[in-house]
Amino acid sequence: MCGIVGIVSQSQINQLIYDALLLLQHRGQDAAGIVTQLDQKFFMHKAKGMVRDVFRTRNMRALPGNIGLGQVRYPTAGNAFSEDEAQPFYVNAPFGLVLVHNGNLTNAHLLKKELFNTDHRHINTDSDSEVLLNILAHELERTTRGLPLSSKDVFAAVQGVHKRIKGSYAVISLIAGHGLLAFRDPFGIRPLCLGQGADGTWMLASESVALEGTGHRFVRDVVPGETIYIDESGQLHAMQCAQNPSLNPCIFEFVYLARPDSTMDGISVYQARLNLGETLAKRVVSTVPPQDIDVVIPIPESSRPSATQLAHLLGKPYREGFVKNRYVGRTFIMPGQAVRKKSVRQKLNVIASEFKDRNVLLVDDSIVRGTTSHEIVQMARDAGAKKVYLASAAPPVRFPNVYGIDMPTPEELVAFNRSVEEVRQIIGCDALIYQDVDQMKDAVKRATCSASPQLNGFDASCFDGVYITGDVTQQDIFRMNEQRVNVEEADTDNSRLALPNASE
Repeated sequence: MCGIVGIVSQSQINQLIYDALLLLQHRGQDAAGIVTQLDQKFFMHKAKGMVRDVFRTRNMRALPGNIGLGQVRYPTAGNAFSEDEAQPFYVNAPFGLVLVHNGNLTNAHLLKKELFNTDHRHINTDSDSEVLLNILAHELERTTRGLPLSSKDVFAAVQGVHKRIKGSYAVISLIAGHGLLAFRDPFGIRPLCLGQGADGTWMLASESVALEGTGHRFVRDVVPGETIYIDESGQLHAMQCAQNPSLNPCIFEFVYLARPDSTMDGISVYQARLNLGETLAKRVVSTVPPQDIDVVIPIPESSRPSATQLAHLLGKPYREGFVKNRYVGRTFIMPGQAVRKKSVRQKLNVIASEFKDRNVLLVDDSIVRGTTSHEIVQMARDAGAKKVYLASAAPPVRFPNVYGIDMPTPEELVAFNRSVEEVRQIIGCDALIYQDVDQMKDAVKRATCSASPQLNGFDASCFDGVYITGDVTQQDIFRMNEQRVNVEEADTDNSRLALPNASE
């Protein structure tokens, strides 16, 4: 999961890219990078850390130009500790290319061998984004054959890319001296949208909030398989470059990842979460008599719209019972010290008066490992709650995600091969209520706006085990699990409660 942005303007754009990345910070906190172009020369700065920490005044002054791109990264594969794997990535031929990528290639291991043995290209990191860049570079070289670049060549190159790579990808690339290129995978798993400013500036970004928050008008979503090419004069060219494209966005974007004030693929994220609360309320009533619930409390942050709607429909008071500490820092390992794991209690503080002598219904957006849920339930009991019920706005997470979300191995998922009752016992709540998979899909679909593109379905693979690209086997999942980023909490804390959330 990453956030990407690309801009073509007649004015300096370094500050504009910076502002857009701040609005996409919830999509990645591991690293950030910006590339700009002036007189066919690229200027790049990237490093590990948050946007506000990576870019200082001296860095911004060293990023001149009126065309560029940027990324905020949350690693799901490769080496989370390597500065080299921060994006954008660069290759000098043909023309000079830089690229940012949101998603995950499911056949990257095969492509690495193909690039070395057949295309004679060297991959120097474990990042699938570097693989993608070199595939694009090879296809551009093949289509142009040393001739000047045209939009027709760009589209032909992307057609070649679609034929070779599998998985999820929203991509923005800068071609030195020519323009900005963006394309989306044929299933539309990862989001990408297009906007324009009053001065004619074009912007592409992962979420509409990056457009609107920087004063740009949302034009439309980039449709699955489509290629957008904006030349240096600001002329936009668009073409469908994939065979049999269909719109199947990742449903976890709407459950948790995206900001609530975004609209993606014609679906309001906020309305989707309200709808999830509505359908969840019906399931709560069938499990726990409403008269046994005194108060509804969300677990910050993304669950708030669902909890609000659920409380309204149950006719129960909605209360904030947890306060999130937004400034949880690193745990430093000093010589002779043992590793100290961060507790949920460092990230959340309880307002005890909202729990004491009450039967409390806690609402979360999803339950993944269950360890955080277990500790939160215990916090509620320690604060004096008589009974603690837990409702999840999403169904049980039973399968790993291979399309760019850092989902654990199956064995780490609390719902894997367990019944709801077994999960309830592990978490320690008095009742556990999950969303239904089909009702979740229907709830998100009902948040569709009238002018939305044709929705074919959703990638809900972490809930239903159906991998929409059709090329994922158990062997692939095992291999990708081995490549997952293994981050010790002592070095950096990437748990969902520790991160600046989409609702902030």
